[in-house]
Amino acid sequence: MDDKLFGTDGVRGLANTYPMTADLALRLGAAAGRYFRRDRKNDHRVVIGKDTRLSGYMLENALTAGLTSTGMNVLLFGPVPTPAVGHLTHSMRADLGIMISASHNAYHDNGIKLFGPDGFKLSDEAEDEIEALVRDGAEPAQPESIGRAKRIDEGRQRYVEFIKTTVPPQVRLGGLKVVIDCANGAAYRAAPEALWELGAEVIPVGVEPNGKNINLDCGSTAPRTAAETVVAHGADIGICLDGDADRVMIIDETGRVADGDQIMALMAARWAEAGRLRGGALVATVMSNLGLERFLVGKGLGLERTRVGDRYVVERMRAGGFNLGGEQSGHIVMTDHATTGDGLLAGLQFLAAMVETGKRASELCTVFETVPQLLQNVRFNRGQTPLDAENVRNVIAGAERELNGKGRLLIRKSGTEPLIRVMAECEDETLLGDVVARIVAEVEKATT
Repeated sequence: MDDKLFGTDGVRGLANTYPMTADLALRLGAAAGRYFRRDRKNDHRVVIGKDTRLSGYMLENALTAGLTSTGMNVLLFGPVPTPAVGHLTHSMRADLGIMISASHNAYHDNGIKLFGPDGFKLSDEAEDEIEALVRDGAEPAQPESIGRAKRIDEGRQRYVEFIKTTVPPQVRLGGLKVVIDCANGAAYRAAPEALWELGAEVIPVGVEPNGKNINLDCGSTAPRTAAETVVAHGADIGICLDGDADRVMIIDETGRVADGDQIMALMAARWAEAGRLRGGALVATVMSNLGLERFLVGKGLGLERTRVGDRYVVERMRAGGFNLGGEQSGHIVMTDHATTGDGLLAGLQFLAAMVETGKRASELCTVFETVPQLLQNVRFNRGQTPLDAENVRNVIAGAERELNGKGRLLIRKSGTEPLIRVMAECEDETLLGDVVARIVAEVEKATT
């Protein structure tokens, strides 16, 4: 293995191509099993969930083989949201939790996310140790210590019952018509069930997975279908999840979409007013809009920025004692309830705000005025380093000088896909478009 195995959110790649092969999954399972079974006792367990991708079957079986070969007992939940795996890992006293998912990516990609016994994603240090075991080979268990595997049918129901408890007991959703878009992904059963059991009239979208249609023209990265459904049915709100349900976008009754920044702003203001916002600040990434920062400052609140990735948001939250954070992309982390981003949880908290305030979704969706922001992605071949090209460095330096005092610029490699993300913010939209176009053009030249 020449390249680093773990990225910003576990291991991810094209299914049946390194690193998303059955062989690698088997070795990763064995390495993770040996890492968490250092005392060699036989009462260790791991829980495994997955989304609805076709390749999930292959990776699930390979991981199970690797884990049981080192003596871990495996509990297989089938399709459940990523936050359900975090919750169930802790509540079922498992040593390890694994989610098989590539989140918002298309079906041909897949990924493997690891959770520790506390339900939180593993640290960089733990991932490095497991990666070393993958590289060097993990010692198998003796024949009498090989682990067992079995399917657990009630994993989804456990999560549904838990997620309902996060809604204040006096809040019922009766009389609300809710469109829920599950992206043909992991929450295609859990999310509609939870909403219906809380009293809502539910209009489901993206609940017919076939292994290849996850995130296809639906979900948080493609909310148009849900927005049209909200308007067509006269619904009060739309909740759009991604393939593993750790992201959310909210759609108001007019079909307008609110991203993670607006949702976090609403929650931060409400929690601060109620005395619930620990640390007097929200944790978000460098991608969050400058308008969010200005809004929080105006409320006497702070904004703690981290590198991109919900795991880094969570790490800062835990280190600083904060209880609310997330990403513009829709990861909303509420550590009073969950160990990772949970789209359904955030959607339920937004519904509770509607019930408690008596306001429509459109009155809650636009909390602050955004600073014009433009994001464009440039795909490159793995192994290329377009950001190191001299012409790219020069055009970025020139753009930074132009934006100095007027806005900001952020250029980075995606941690989950072979993309260069070019993002800029500026009140002058003409300058904004020109700056991004010039940088994108030079990056594209460097990839050819």
